[in-house]
Amino acid sequence: MKTYHARTFGNVFVLEDGKRRVLPPRLDLVNHSPDGFGWGYGGSGPAQLALAIIADVYDDETALFYYQRFKAEHIAAQIRDAPFHMTLDQVLAAVEGLRASQPQEQPR
Repeated sequence: MKTYHARTFGNVFVLEDGKRRVLPPRLDLVNHSPDGFGWGYGGSGPAQLALAIIADVYDDETALFYYQRFKAEHIAAQIRDAPFHMTLDQVLAAVEGLRASQPQEQPR
């Protein structure tokens, strides 16, 4: 099971199949926070984290379409002073929920 986690702001790690890697921030898509990721508030660090997670699970187009709502509903809602943790199943459920609630044209 793939999970995203961090103990402090900055880098977020991806655990998958017993291996750990740093989550790429995807500054090539949108550069909100070159200083790293954050959570628990509605700023630039959480926006970069939302974009990076969705891009890691889906594709760039899907990430660009949904990341601001994903940030507002799921990343900003995390406890700011607690470690960050999100599973792949939570990401999938969140994005599918956003898809269901957004009737306008969406990426495939």
